[in-house]
Amino acid sequence: MSLDHYSFRPRARLLVLLGEQLIGSPRLALFELVKNAYDADSTIVSVTLLLGDPNPSILVLDDGDGMSFEDLRDIWLVPGADHKLVAKLSNKRSPRFGRLPLGEKGLGRFAVHKLGDLIELTTRKKNEDYESVVKIDWEDLSKQNFLSDAQVQIEKRIPQTFTGNSHGTKIWIGKLRQVDWSRGDVRRMYRQVTSICSPFGAPTDFQVNLTVPGREDDLIGIPSYQDILERAIWRFKFSLSADGLLSWRYEFVNRLKGVKLEDRTASASETRLLVRNPGRDLLGDSSTPRDERLLVDSSFMNGIGPIEGEFYVFDRDKEVLARMPETQLIKLFLDESGGIRVYRDGVRVYNYGERGDDWLGLDLRRVNVPAARISRNIVVGAIHLNQQQSTGLSEKTNREGFTESDSLDRLKRAVLGSISIFEIERRADKERLRRLLKSDSPEPTYSVSAPIHDLRRLADKHGVLTILEPVIKRIETEFNSFQETMLQAGLSGLGLAVVFHEIERGVRVLHNGLEKQLDITELKQQAQSLTKLFDGFAGLLRKNDREPISVSKLIRQARDLNTLRFSYHKVDLICPVLDDKALDFELSVSLSLMLGVINNLFDNSFYWLRVRYPEVNGNAPLHQRKIFVTTFKSDSGGVGIAFGDNGPGFIDPPTALVQPFVTRKPEGMGLGLYYANLVMEMSNGSIQFPDSGDVEMPAEASGAIVALVFENKGRGGSK
Repeated sequence: MSLDHYSFRPRARLLVLLGEQLIGSPRLALFELVKNAYDADSTIVSVTLLLGDPNPSILVLDDGDGMSFEDLRDIWLVPGADHKLVAKLSNKRSPRFGRLPLGEKGLGRFAVHKLGDLIELTTRKKNEDYESVVKIDWEDLSKQNFLSDAQVQIEKRIPQTFTGNSHGTKIWIGKLRQVDWSRGDVRRMYRQVTSICSPFGAPTDFQVNLTVPGREDDLIGIPSYQDILERAIWRFKFSLSADGLLSWRYEFVNRLKGVKLEDRTASASETRLLVRNPGRDLLGDSSTPRDERLLVDSSFMNGIGPIEGEFYVFDRDKEVLARMPETQLIKLFLDESGGIRVYRDGVRVYNYGERGDDWLGLDLRRVNVPAARISRNIVVGAIHLNQQQSTGLSEKTNREGFTESDSLDRLKRAVLGSISIFEIERRADKERLRRLLKSDSPEPTYSVSAPIHDLRRLADKHGVLTILEPVIKRIETEFNSFQETMLQAGLSGLGLAVVFHEIERGVRVLHNGLEKQLDITELKQQAQSLTKLFDGFAGLLRKNDREPISVSKLIRQARDLNTLRFSYHKVDLICPVLDDKALDFELSVSLSLMLGVINNLFDNSFYWLRVRYPEVNGNAPLHQRKIFVTTFKSDSGGVGIAFGDNGPGFIDPPTALVQPFVTRKPEGMGLGLYYANLVMEMSNGSIQFPDSGDVEMPAEASGAIVALVFENKGRGGSK
């Protein structure tokens, strides 16, 4: 038998499909043409929408370097040409302005077909004595059988468009696919095209203008970015170097009429940035390796390069808006243009920051902590990247964001970590503002559906869904029932936030157990402990559901529930009471709630020990991370349990630590210590933050120390 060779024979309609289906919208198509002008070293791009003509058309004119006959033949007519990618990889910059090309896939030229079926391209290369003209009817072209049959003529002629010493490219697009353009369409196109350059630091050598002859009124009243930014109440700027050093500045500017509140600023230079722990996420593919670093360093920034961010944040509470001028203008602008955009070398990466795009998940993360976190519709911001150093970030072929990658995940974590710093600072001024205006915080809503869904998926993957389903179903049913009961009793808000915080944490622990494929007996024990939380929360409402238990037994149960986590995080537990070397005594408490308190304290220590002693090459340090638990007698005649670690310790004052939604963890809810304080108050006790010497804690416990102090009333006898 003979072995024959054949080549692909693409149909001519492939070119039409590339333009029609690869580019998402006409606005994005025009955006691509403007980016091509930038790559051609243009200084000015003029976009004209000729919508009043009998046959509407679009004209794009730039003063760039233009193309020669050979450029048209060997590059422009070659789909997938890689000359821009080669230039980018070799750091070959444009001759006039030293720009790295934005394009790299050789497909942007087909964007014109998204706009119309007819195209006439006229171009003259700098220092050439002729100009070239290409005319294409995409409809006729697509009727040819094969791509090789789709012939295009290039005309060389004496310059008629680019006369004298002028040069550049002119693209006329006719037979528009969208014939009727509403006022809203025109305004959206204007915002789209003009947004290609950052309003926070655009290239000074590149400008885009859009005109609509005969329909100038359509563009009246579009506010400039600067007009809106000057009215922002909060401002936040940060820079993150390629080495991972963070500098930031926060500003609160009181612009409210009749409100006497001092402005406030805060800043820091060359500190380390804390980022979200991806291992905390319940959603996502658990089979994908996770970068679990909590501190940003030079290796974390590899493929991303330095980041600069600038955010202008508003407040949409009605009490605040009532004291600001032109509130309707601000609201409309935020609805249309709110969000955080991404720019490389000052030029926008579409579609980050577009309406409907929540690339950082701001709205989702705000659902459960609405008063503490920002959403897209109150912020106008920008992230600036360096084109040459952000090599790990590659734009999708359809030009709608970066392709999913580890570099993109790290970029998101770094930006969210910086936003968390802003939110911590903003909270203090937000509270001052709310107290003055006596405004009501919106009630948060909570749902365990997402983590429960992921739990079921993982249980099914490991073949234990049948065994765990009754418990998972009970968790879901009882939470919804408990939420309804609290809402009917008028006890929503913080009380419900605490419940959700504990259930979400418990589900996460069970989820991690499934991922580590623990023995089914251990998994059932963890699941049953989680369901007992509801009994404990019911007791919290009744304030009388208590049972006697010794401290040694209480701590032993808490340790056993966290055995996997102590091992995973390489944390040593030093607890004399478990070895009969410290005071043991009996308490009368709600066991499930008290276990929740201890688990929260362990949670905090695990996290901050990872910050203090980060992994090296993915490996946790041995015998450096330590948690200490000891018992003591208080000065008031009571007894207590002290928890300490050798982490970085507390930054905030004790009064702030037990307030709800106060946290230094990126993406943390800030309810752990609030919950602990609430349970202790219900247990005739208190939570305190003593020095190590006050609670007989070893000097090695140099980090955070939290003491649970029980008065004589409400505890059993000690032994």
